[in-house]
This record gives sequence, C-alpha cells and structure tokens, in this order.
Amino acid sequence: MSPAPALDRTALDLAVADLRDHAATWTATPLPERIALLERMLPRIAAGAPETVADAARAKGYGAESVWAAEDWVTAPWALAQTVSAYLHVLRRLAAGRDPVAAKAVRDRDGRTVVDVFPATTSDRLLLNGFTAEVWTLPGTTREQVLARAAGQYRGGASSPCVALVLGAGNVPAITPLDVLHKLYAEGQVVLAKMNPVNAYLRPHFEKVFTEFVDRGWVRFVDGGAEEGAYLTAHGGVDTIHVTGSERTHDAIVWGTDEQAEQRRREDTPLNDKPFTSELGGISPCIVAPGPWSAADFRYQAEHIVTSKMNNSGHNCVASQILLVPRHWNGTERLLTEIRRVLSELPPRTDYYPGASDRLDAVTRAHPEAEAMGGGNCRLLVPDITDEDDPMLTAEVFASALGVVRLPGDDASQFLRAATEFANDKLPGTLGATLLVHPGTHRAHRAAVDGAITALRYGTLGVNCWSAFGFLLGYTPWGAHPGHTRQEIGSGIGFVHNAFMLGDVEKTVLRAPFAPAPRGLFTGSPSLSPRPPYFVTNRTGRTTMERLTAYTTDPRATRLPGIFASALRG
Repeated sequence: MSPAPALDRTALDLAVADLRDHAATWTATPLPERIALLERMLPRIAAGAPETVADAARAKGYGAESVWAAEDWVTAPWALAQTVSAYLHVLRRLAAGRDPVAAKAVRDRDGRTVVDVFPATTSDRLLLNGFTAEVWTLPGTTREQVLARAAGQYRGGASSPCVALVLGAGNVPAITPLDVLHKLYAEGQVVLAKMNPVNAYLRPHFEKVFTEFVDRGWVRFVDGGAEEGAYLTAHGGVDTIHVTGSERTHDAIVWGTDEQAEQRRREDTPLNDKPFTSELGGISPCIVAPGPWSAADFRYQAEHIVTSKMNNSGHNCVASQILLVPRHWNGTERLLTEIRRVLSELPPRTDYYPGASDRLDAVTRAHPEAEAMGGGNCRLLVPDITDEDDPMLTAEVFASALGVVRLPGDDASQFLRAATEFANDKLPGTLGATLLVHPGTHRAHRAAVDGAITALRYGTLGVNCWSAFGFLLGYTPWGAHPGHTRQEIGSGIGFVHNAFMLGDVEKTVLRAPFAPAPRGLFTGSPSLSPRPPYFVTNRTGRTTMERLTAYTTDPRATRLPGIFASALRG
C-alpha cells in the first residue's frame, strides 16, 4: 500500500491568509451589493444544475434519468436556489426600509411567542399549498424582542471581520453551500469550506456557483480528510467552526483523541475553545397516532414513512430510524403491511455511504428476524423492538434500516403521552421528529396532540410532514433543540439557514396536509397539493423538481403550468 500523501499545509495556509486579507471587505459590502450577488448566483445554479445532478447520481450508483435522481434535484440545485430566494426575500425587505419579519407574523400563543415563516410569498402558497412552518422561540421571549432582534446584523449590529471554517458533510449535496451562505449572510463571516472526501467531486460545481465570492476572496473551497480538518480547526487564522457530522467528530476537535480527552471533557478544559456550532444527527422517530384511517391513508402514509427512510438510502441525519406505533391499534399491522409492500416495489439501489454495509450487518446480527426487501441487507425492517438497550435505539444506523417500537395506550391521548416520553427520554438526539396524525384524531384529542407538539424536544418537528422538509425551505432554522453543551453535545449546538435571522429559537413546527389533493377534502386537510415530488414513489418527481428548480432560479409565471401538470401526474 502506498503511503498517504503528506499534508499540504502551504495551500491551506494560503487559503486562510487570503480570507483574512479580504474579511473586512465583506463586512463592509453594502446591502444592495449583497442582494445583487445572490441575484447573480441564481442563473449559475440553474446553468450547473443538470451536471451537478448527473455527478451526484453517478456517485450513488444510478443514472441522471433514474427515478431516484429526483432526490438529487431536491437536495442539490433546488435546495440551494430555494434558500438563496429566501435570503433575497428578507434582504429585499430590509433594503426597502421594512422590518425583516412582518409584525402580523409574530404572535403570542398560550404564553409562547411564535413566528409564521412559511409560506412567505405568493409562489409558496401556490406551489406548496397547505404546507406551513412556524418558529417557536424560547420560553420567556417576548414578541417585542423577536421583532427587535431579527436580522440584527443588518440593523445596527454589524459583525467584525471573521474567518469561519465549515467542515462539509458527505451525504447531502446542499449542506455545505447552505452552511456557507449562512456564515456569509446571517453571521457576516468569510468562509473556508473543507469538502468531505465522500462528495469532494462537488467542489468544482460549488466554486462555479460561488464564483464571485471566490474571486473577491470571501469564500474558499478545499479538499482533504481528517488530517486537513484537524489542521484547520486548530489554525490560528480560523475564528469560528461549523461542522455537520457525528458526535465523535465534534469531540475529537474539542477534546482531542489522546488518553486525556475524556478527562478534559469532564473538567471542561477543551483543547479547542473557538466558537463552535454543529449539526450532528441522532435517532429520529416517526410517531404514528391511531385514528380513522382509510385504505388510501394507509397506502399514502406508508409511502411517506418509506420516503423518510429511503431518501438518499437512509444516509440522512433525520432519516426515520424508529417508527413508534400503538400496540393495540388495529391499524398498526395494516400500516406495516403497506410499508413492506412499498419497500418491496421500489426499484433497486445501493447503500453507498462508507460503512453502511457494516452497520446493516450489525442490525441483522442483533436481529436475525429482520426482514430484507432490497436484496442482501438493504431495506431492513425490524418489526418489533422490545429491548430498551437495543442497538437500533442507541446508535444511528445511517443506512436503510427501519425499526418498529410498539407502545401502550388505550386511546390516542395515552399513546401520545407514551410516545412523547419515549422519544424525548429514550432516543438519543434532538434534531428532527415526525408526527403523523389524522385530522379526525386531532379534533377528538386536541389537547393531547397539541401537548405532544409542545413537549417534543426536537429542533424541527414535522406534523404530517417529514421533518427533513425543514432543511429545504431556507426560512426555517435548522439545528438541534437547545440544551446541549460542548460536554454533552448530542445533536449539536446552534441553528443554520434561518433566512429571517431570528434569535432565541427553540424549534420549528412544520405542518402539511394529512392526505393529498383532492382526497384531503374528505379527511379534513384540504389543499391543492398532490403527492409531494420528493416521495420515493412519485412517478414524475424528477421532472417536477427539474421544472421547479428552473422556476425557483427564474420565477416566470409561464413555467407554472408545466410544474402543475407534472406534479398532478405523480
């Protein structure tokens, strides 16, 4: 075996030095020019989208024309264009002399201050009809404080010149550029982004998208593995760090990896005490409340659950790993039957992320009864987990394995209390959770459903909507529920995206129709939205997302009929 190439410190040092030399010019860049930079970015996203998607699909083992490539349109060009558009919406309000958040969007509810952040535009209401998002602020935060603190950097609180290091994620293409945007526009910092070796092939695409920022010395992308990352985190020219990854990565940076690391953590004497934000995943639950489900509801929600597991082969920090279902509901077995059917009917694909095969093998060793529905150990279903120390309840699989836990409760209220307690106290991580609840159940058990929404300690809670959707919208803060510390990092500290630049964030609550149009009219969740294009079962998802990306980068009304026509056929 040939030795690993020596660390090229010179190139890394030059990148940091160049950013430091130009940091003050970004801080001084006026708002109109910041807006123009984003406006000029959108056509570059559109121009590079097909090639970006093709490279991402190829890296995951299928072609750009595959039905699976819909996810690559969602999580590469569209997510980036959507977030750029969200920042533009807010920055244009500021440039026009308006508050970043409309006063009517901030309201008091049951002693809490809540901010309606989505839909934000007429296009949002048309294209994602029935989808909403609200940001809950920390208890004790007043309405006046929310309005005063939003977008503080642009309202008298300008930041000092600063160099941020972003350690990129290897799983979802948009993570790294979205983190770069957040550092630039929400925190006012220039950025050195180290690509993850898993998707370093995306660096040329990102450099094209950010070409003006690169040319003006505000952004640099570099390649490298753990050694380069360790060198940069300790670099004297780096002021702040943001990482998307695992708890182990965070602890290695902050406490070190030698025999004194654990002692440092206990004594809170870090090797690296730079300001540090992180998004570190966990074990995400999908909670299914019992209710008056029809046969169509079982099929649709099975597709929804399988999407939350099989998108990106389960290589997502908020992939549903544990399905919490009522033990005594007669719908539980019907739902599992539909989930098995959907898993079996999906076209083949591989779990491509490094280590996935070993992690799936560990699941089958712990559960010989696991049902495989994708060839080999792919698409595993563990239908009845009973041991609270089960590995699937203690470690993130980060691959295509779904476990089922059956909880007690004679009715929806009792079950929701049990599920909330289990999710909060038994499952590690607080990044995202999903709650599926029929509108009839919500009406009959309103206090219990609303109580669960309030009590679930997750940074993003999706009600009839996979929590990962909050990652995509740009307006919605993305991060773990507050309360973690660097000694007990959990799912991380801090929020990114957050185009309204809200402070004092506790969590985001997403809501979506329980059933698609037109069936939603009969379930009590009326909307114009058909089956979402990001569903793994959507027959026209790739075409819809390609057209939606074109619209988001160039929002001409003439593009809308094609989007609607494709979406309705999905």
